[in-house]
Amino acid sequence: EVQLVESGGGAAQAGGSLILSCSYSSYFYNKYCMGWFRQEPGKEREGVAAIDADGGTSYADSVKDRFTISKDNAKNILYLQMNSLKSEDTGMYYCAAQFCHESSYLLDVMRKGPNALDAWGQGTLVTVSS
Repeated sequence: EVQLVESGGGAAQAGGSLILSCSYSSYFYNKYCMGWFRQEPGKEREGVAAIDADGGTSYADSVKDRFTISKDNAKNILYLQMNSLKSEDTGMYYCAAQFCHESSYLLDVMRKGPNALDAWGQGTLVTVSS
């Protein structure tokens, strides 16, 4: 079964850190790009970070140098390490998977919403207070 399950969201103070995890099916192992997008009510959906099968990564300008995406193929877990959190990082964070070769492609596709994606999770809430 194709499945993505996020965990690790919660509350944090501005300047703090959180790490999100996404457990994924081995189906996605070597032909899919994987990433994170976020959505806050009243705001545009934003592709946050993506990683391709070769380990290439892409980031939104708003999180560059603060967030790091990585994956552990042995454990089938995708991570998003979030440092120097800001209040504007608040939102629902979704794990996503897309058949692609370049992480930058997934970063762009995630902006279009879940219907443009091959798979996505149920989301995990991140709340950053200042």
